[in-house]
Amino acid sequence: MQRFLIPLLCGTLFGAGLAMSGMTNTRVVLGFLDIAGAWNPALAFVMGGALLVTIPAFRVVLGQLTPLADEQFHLPTKQSLDAKLLGGAAIFGIGWGLYGYCPGPAIAALSGFNLEPLIFVLAMAAGVVAEKRLGK
Repeated sequence: MQRFLIPLLCGTLFGAGLAMSGMTNTRVVLGFLDIAGAWNPALAFVMGGALLVTIPAFRVVLGQLTPLADEQFHLPTKQSLDAKLLGGAAIFGIGWGLYGYCPGPAIAALSGFNLEPLIFVLAMAAGVVAEKRLGK
């Protein structure tokens, strides 16, 4: 039970933080990306605040023998860049810049019962399914 409850609580806290900071509002995110126009620095402050918490927390957590809710840590082992990684990063960046959502805020925005984040999440899910079937 603990294996599912801790991630659920963490995800709920993360989503609430995204909503309270305005990161589920695509205008805020697109305003941050508009460096030549009406630039909005709000996202930079959210990212900075997240790093102030995350950097020391990672040092503490990774200093433990095992994570709290699993038998082992699941950390990336790949150290090189390849076409799949660069292509995925490009698709992510283009989608983020065009629409203003990335996966976390889009899922958190579903709580507002609006059609836009639902369309985004369904398209994201279709992309995940397509990659699983075609990307091997």
